[in-house]
Amino acid sequence: MRNKPDAVMLFAAGFGTRMAALTADRPKPLIAVAGKTLLDHALDQIARAGVAQTVVNLHYKGEQIAAHIQGRPNIALSWEQEQILETGGGLRAALPALGSGPVFTLNSDAVWTGPNPLITLRDQWDATRMDALLLLAPPSQIKGFRGMGDFLLGADGRITRANGAPGLAYLGAQIVLPDGIETIKEQVFSLNILWDRIIAKGRAFGVQHAGGWCDVGRPEGIAEAETLLEANNVL
Repeated sequence: MRNKPDAVMLFAAGFGTRMAALTADRPKPLIAVAGKTLLDHALDQIARAGVAQTVVNLHYKGEQIAAHIQGRPNIALSWEQEQILETGGGLRAALPALGSGPVFTLNSDAVWTGPNPLITLRDQWDATRMDALLLLAPPSQIKGFRGMGDFLLGADGRITRANGAPGLAYLGAQIVLPDGIETIKEQVFSLNILWDRIIAKGRAFGVQHAGGWCDVGRPEGIAEAETLLEANNVL
């Protein structure tokens, strides 16, 4: 079993309902931001990090995503035909293509500036202490996030749930060791179930992103993301 992640689960199966009419004829990952689809923004981050294997999960209008990435190397598809399995169920279904050991997971509905998120995670990963390492940022540093924060970051790097207190936002990128995920009884479930197990063991950690980030889950997020990219000369 590898100790360093070299495969990434890219989540792209959702209905994108918060995008309203924009996802009537296309899946959310194929919405363009600054002339490039959200899917390509994510795949370019993966390519720059040099990750060997990518698995993309598909459901809503998945045939469009499959056609879009045809020809890109080292990408496997994990079709969720009957229903969307959410993040936890989707990761579990994709494990045969991801292989054993820790894996990256990355959401496909955001844009980034600054250091590559996957490289930041890989540089901080310590398999002797960690079963999860989440990329975080203060809500004041990012765009499109609503809420007080998801996690508290301790002085030793461990994370706990913020539970309504001011905390750090989860940026949709992590390294996780999915050991035990097969014992979760639900077929459709969130990664939060696995995280809570890992937090309880004291093996959940966080690292802060040094750049910018914008959630593109709503229509207004498109303009916010383009402004962020332009301000950082990413366009």
